Amino acid sequence: MKPENILSQAPKILTQAQREKYFRDGYLVLEDFVGPDWLERIWEATNGFIEESRGVSKSNRKFDLEPGHTAEAPRLRRLTTPVAFHDAYWGFASQGPIVDVAEDLLGPDVVFHHSKLNFKWGSGGEEVKWHQDIPFYPHTNYSVLAIGLYMNDVDDEMGPMGAIPGSQNGPIYDHYNAKDEWVGAMPDADAAKLPMETAGWMKGKAGTVTVHHCRTVHGSMPNLSSRMRPLLINAYTAADALAITPHPAPCDKNFKVVRGKSARWAEFDAEPCLLPPDWSGGYTSIFALQQEEDSA
Repeated sequence: MKPENILSQAPKILTQAQREKYFRDGYLVLEDFVGPDWLERIWEATNGFIEESRGVSKSNRKFDLEPGHTAEAPRLRRLTTPVAFHDAYWGFASQGPIVDVAEDLLGPDVVFHHSKLNFKWGSGGEEVKWHQDIPFYPHTNYSVLAIGLYMNDVDDEMGPMGAIPGSQNGPIYDHYNAKDEWVGAMPDADAAKLPMETAGWMKGKAGTVTVHHCRTVHGSMPNLSSRMRPLLINAYTAADALAITPHPAPCDKNFKVVRGKSARWAEFDAEPCLLPPDWSGGYTSIFALQQEEDSA
């Protein structure tokens, strides 16, 4: 659905000014958006998985671990596909207030694409290099976005997510390295040309929500604080945006309609999109790829 068509409809939860800002800048911050009831449910589930990770010594399809993770001092990078492992995550992704946000920015028919919980542990939790989302999972059109939930208060020291305003209207960058290996990040030469002075750093109290367009260039610095910065991310598409490559993190919740109905027609954008590797055999994580770790 085109932005002008979306903006012509009355919003459910956002103001018209917020919607216009999203389409202008490619990202949006909603402070104090998610209430304590949802946060408590999500934290209860999350604390259980942190405890479970103490018994894991190597990254797998569920847990992505930082080097140095131990039972005594767990350092999770990511809980992959949390909606597959606990009803609290799926309840939030399918019925929480963020679904209204997705509808206000994608149109009345909304499809769930995937979820992930990035921890960015304290005292050096890894950076996420500058990248765009859509090369990881190309669709027939670019009505695709990700909504993040800050589960703790996030300040400058904690490596908040940053985005380059207006970059969703720019090129789709190569995410392969010089050896033609997928690394899930822009080449250093392209990243060096970004107008970093314009970057918007998305901070806020626990319950703050971030939203970014699938073509928006974004990333985050290492977490230099002593506190972890868990960011629960749920991605959605307009129903008429159909995936054209295998899903990088398949589960039974992928492609479920969470608002409205399924599309009868696919909509196509004219601009081409870089294709990722064939994910049908599995996917490690953006952290492992960007650090060019051995995925074995």
